[in-house]
Formats: sequence, structure tokens, C-alpha cells
Amino acid sequence: MATCADKNKCTNHLFMTQIELMPFHVEPRNIVGDAQEQVSAEAAALSSRVHYYGRLTASSDRLLVPPDHVIPSPEDIYVYSPLGTAFKVQGGDSTAKNPSIVTVFAIWNTMMGTSILSMPWGIKQAGFTLGIIIIVLMGLLTLYCCYRVLKSTKSIPYVDTSDWEFPDVCKYYFGGFGKWSSLVFSLVSLIGAMVVYWVLMSNFLFNTGKFIYSECLFSSTFLILICPYPNLDPDGDSSTHQYYVSENSTGQVFDLWWSKTNTIPLYLIVLLLPLLNFRSASFFARFTFLGTLSVVYLIFLVTYKAIRLGFHLDFHWFDSSMFFVPEFRSLFPQLSGVLTLAFFIHNCIITLMKNNRHQENNVRDLSLAYLLVGLTYLYVGVLIFAAFPSPPLSKECIEPNFLDNFPSSDVLVFVARACLLFQMTTVYPLLGYLVRVQLMGQLFGDHYPGFLHVFILNILVVGAGVLMARFYPNIGSIIRYSGALCGLALVFVLPSLIHLTSLNRRGELRWPSAVFHGFLVLLGVANLFGQFFM
Repeated sequence: MATCADKNKCTNHLFMTQIELMPFHVEPRNIVGDAQEQVSAEAAALSSRVHYYGRLTASSDRLLVPPDHVIPSPEDIYVYSPLGTAFKVQGGDSTAKNPSIVTVFAIWNTMMGTSILSMPWGIKQAGFTLGIIIIVLMGLLTLYCCYRVLKSTKSIPYVDTSDWEFPDVCKYYFGGFGKWSSLVFSLVSLIGAMVVYWVLMSNFLFNTGKFIYSECLFSSTFLILICPYPNLDPDGDSSTHQYYVSENSTGQVFDLWWSKTNTIPLYLIVLLLPLLNFRSASFFARFTFLGTLSVVYLIFLVTYKAIRLGFHLDFHWFDSSMFFVPEFRSLFPQLSGVLTLAFFIHNCIITLMKNNRHQENNVRDLSLAYLLVGLTYLYVGVLIFAAFPSPPLSKECIEPNFLDNFPSSDVLVFVARACLLFQMTTVYPLLGYLVRVQLMGQLFGDHYPGFLHVFILNILVVGAGVLMARFYPNIGSIIRYSGALCGLALVFVLPSLIHLTSLNRRGELRWPSAVFHGFLVLLGVANLFGQFFM
């Protein structure tokens, strides 16, 4: 339900919606609640008056809406079911609203995803100092672009945009091209997330099974770190690339049938493909709270490991050494690509903010949420990078998924992998449901046009995940490519062009605004091209 700033207009909208669905006339015996003395004749008269105004014009047209004296007060509004039963609307608002603290953490929980696992790797690619600077700058830029998305519906005059989403705004300004471009790039972000989930679920399932098979539940290996690729220095001693102990093979037969890239991605098909064909994803939505628990546990794990390992930093501003990377590296676009997706919430921020109780605090709450997300990314990325033991290991050993630097026998990391595996198993069908709703709704006008249509779509999505998990299981690169691609349109280009078009139509466009938003568009283009050339 949309949020209205004017209480009377909210009441108008709710009342009109109700009488369009059902006649207003209700016998007193069918009213459920405290007000048994309701007079049906009075209700019928009120219904006639509102129907009269409703026939004059559509309810979305604000020129001929029923005047305030025709609409009953909020405490006299009832919701009527097709069975003839009336239920009293509690309170004056049409929906329950959330306080600011709930809104802030809802945005934080929605934005926190798999990108947090790649933050240490991204800092390594950009350099420690430059990485911190880029995280701060990208947070500020994406916050501003998200603010522009949030305000985009307010700049449209003479139209009721209370139930609009960002694709509706794009269609208003750019027609069918704007609508389909926003849809395509939104699908890119969703499918990219599903591919990353498949790669990570293959990883977590492999390590979980290896832990159980090895029967290391009571081994104390908290300080172990490994470098999965020990041949970084061909002239060095390969033993220096193992910290305290190495990862040993669990047996030829087990390794043959329990392979991270050869068999595990195929095993997941049996579990997840049937779940994608459910008509509704409401069952899986009950487990979304696990995302918050997983992030909290990751923060605890990172803190504990940093305390036990200590800090290992040595500043080399532009030149690398055997164990350390420069503070400024030319690979920094890889971090900016990851951050574009890490700070991405632009396609659903309007929906999230509609449920904020105090609409006047939307900008403040959005800024606080971005600050919280940025601090979380900085905390995890900086601590893991700083605590990574160099020497004996090189900072280049930091993996795109930093959990890969811990062996399967680590109990605390095993718990993290098991929790993330279960969480992703419940979130993956939700992502598939969103892809189906957006694509099938636009192509066929129905979210579930038929089993065959849905099954073919799910085969394509699952196939993409299996292929990437089999041949290119690098979540850092998958995140940065998909993030830079969808971010080009939904973060940088479309919000900037919509704002400039709105200013131009009102005759308020000035050259400083044109230059700044033009720079944002160029920045999005450079961010995308940087993924291929840096």
C-alpha cells in the first residue's frame, strides 16, 4: 500500500479502492467488531455519493476526487470481504508503518549480501589505502544516486505516483525503452546474484561435506590459514605458503565423487531445480531473517580471527614486495565493480521507504543505512586484509571468497559455511521467483503462464550457475562484471538522466547540475569498461 503525506488523501484513496471492489451497503448483522449499531441505510447513502464521484473520473485523477466531507472519518472505515463481512480498520493508516530504526536495518539487511565475502579481495586488488578511499567514495556516490531514485516519483506533476516503482518512472520519461532497459538490467542483477549463489553454494557444500568426512569436529585449528595457489613465487619454497598446516587430500574415491567444480554443482540441481518451480515463494520468505544472523556471525568470526592472528601491515606506496601489495594499484576498478553491486538497492528503495512511518525522515534514514552498510564492509575488508599473516603468506593469497583461505577443518568457519549454505538455499528460490515475476509478467502478463514456460526459464538460469561454478568459480569477478553492468543503467545513467529531464521540463536545469550528472554517467561507463581493461 502506498504512503500518503496527506491523511485525508490517504483516506480518500483507501475508501475509493474499497468501493471499487465491493458495494458499500452492508447489513448490521454482518459487521464484525464493536460497532454493531451501524445503520445500513446511512452506509448506502454514503456509497451512492462516493459512487457518483467515482463515475465522474478515475480514482487516480486528483481533480474530481470526493471532497473530504463525503469520506467517513478513519475510525469509521471498514474493509469488506466478498462474503459480506466487514472488518474494522484499526487506526488511521492503511498499513502498519515501521519506525526509522526498523527501516534502517531493513535496508542494511537487504543490501548486505555475498559481496561482503569479496571485500578483503577487493581491497587487495586496489591496495589497502586506495581500497578504503574507494569504498568511502563509492558509498557516497551510490547513496546520492539512490536518493535521486527515491525522489524521482515526487518530480512528476499531476499524476498519482503513490504506487509507482522505478520502472514506472523510467517508462514515464523514456517510454517503452526506459521500461525495458530498467527491466533488463534489473534481471542482470538478479541473475548475476543467482549465479554467485550457485558458485558459493557449491563451495560451501563441498567444504561442509569435506569437514564431516574428515571427522575433524574437535580439532583445534583456529590459527590455520592456507593459500590455495602456492606457486605464486616459482623460486620460493612452497612450504612458506602454508601457515601452520596444509590442506591434505581426503582420499581418491572421495575426491572423485565430491569435487568442488566437477560434481557438486550438478548435485545442487537435484535440490534446487524443483524448488524454483513452486508457484509461490512465500514459504522461503520466512527464512530471510537468517541473512541478518549470518552477517552477525561473520562479523564475530572476523573479529575473533583478527584478535588471534594480529595485524600484519607494511606500507609500500607504489612498489610491491614478496609478501605485500602496493597501497595504490591499477586494478582498483575491480573493487569499484564489486562495490557497485554491494551498494545496490536502487531497484527496490521506493518500496522499502513506503513503509517508513515518518516520511519526512526518508533521506536521513537512507543515509544512516548506507553509513551502516559502508562501515560493515570496511570492518570486514580491513580486518581480514590487515590480519592476513604476511609473512609467511603473501597478501596476494587473499581469495575472492575470504573463507577459502581457511581450511575445511576449521570449526568456526565450518559453522559459517553451514549457516550460509542453508541461508542461500532458502534465498535462491526467492531470487528465481523475482526473475520469473519480472520476466513472465512482462512477456505473458502472468507470473506463472504455465509449467513449461517456467521450467525452461529455470533450466536456463540453473544452467548459467552450473557452467560458472564448473568453469569460472570466481565470485569476485562475477560480482564485479554484473555489478558494473547493472549499475551502469540503474545506479548511474537512469537516475541522472531522469533528474536532468525533470529539471529541463520545469525550466530549472543549470549547467552545474548538468556537468555533475553528466560526470556520473561517464563514471558509470568508465566503471564498466574498467572491468575489461584493468
